Amino acid sequence: MISFQIFKKQRFISLASNQNCSSELSRVFAAAVVDQQFCETLLEDPQQALQNGYLGEHFLLSREEQDLLTSIRAGSLADLAKQVNKALRKQ
Repeated sequence: MISFQIFKKQRFISLASNQNCSSELSRVFAAAVVDQQFCETLLEDPQQALQNGYLGEHFLLSREEQDLLTSIRAGSLADLAKQVNKALRKQ
């Protein structure tokens, strides 16, 4: 059997400086990077993604971080990261 492998261009996602970005917010993005299904849920229904957590663990986000993630509508993880980064820089 012949199988085809599809390689996607690697994208780097940077968030605002560590002092503005909690480790929990970083965990959300890490889960989205390694799990396509979680990523899709995060983009389509962020409230559900945050409520479900990842691999049985929940994210301990501040109310502001939850509101930020659930208010953004993005078509890709890179777009979500850009919008979060922009919002955090304003704070």
